[in-house]
Amino acid sequence: MSSQSNNDAVLVAEKISKQVISPEGALTILSDVSFAISDGESVAITGASGAGKTTLLALLAGLDLPTEGKIWLNGHELTALDEDGRAVIRAASVGFVFQSFHLVPSLNALENVMLPLELGGKSDARAIALNIIEQVGLSERWSHYPAQLSGGEKQRVAIARAFATQPAVLFADEPTGNLDSRTGGRIMDLMFELNRDSSTTLVLVTHDQALAGRCDRKIELDAGLLVADSLVAA
Repeated sequence: MSSQSNNDAVLVAEKISKQVISPEGALTILSDVSFAISDGESVAITGASGAGKTTLLALLAGLDLPTEGKIWLNGHELTALDEDGRAVIRAASVGFVFQSFHLVPSLNALENVMLPLELGGKSDARAIALNIIEQVGLSERWSHYPAQLSGGEKQRVAIARAFATQPAVLFADEPTGNLDSRTGGRIMDLMFELNRDSSTTLVLVTHDQALAGRCDRKIELDAGLLVADSLVAA
């Protein structure tokens, strides 16, 4: 079965391309990209603005489909599923952390973390959420709403929410983009610590080479092409 024969691969991209139609005609965002990511690995997807990083993340997470090629996530071929089928796989296997936090403003910190657990039918959602809220250092702030939290605190809530469901893969898209460098550094310390403790696979989109250097591996895109795929020196 082609690339999915990677026994320990939690993510496989096989010759994926993505084209969209623009007023100027067909525009190629990604072209013939292939790689596999192992269970528990931390991988940075890097490249200049417009290289195709966020598009690639969306395809790997099943938020969109490639024009050509195949993608497997946690043993499931996303490219063979419809939108509902991909949503089921995402709910079971994926966590997200975004640059803009994406918290629900009408829910407090604890309720935001509980939300995916409750949607997944977890009867002990509150206990799980309280435990991970404590892990991210917000046990004194659990009852606060997003508008009452700093940027760093909002991202801690977002990280807690992402890890609460114990996802097979955590996708992080420029997670420190809206934070100052000191706060961003602390947030990434936390994310890598949780990544190690939970054995979750981390796929991190970033233009920050220092941040990419903290991952196990770097995949570099340039104008939609995979131009480098290398292990990061310890």
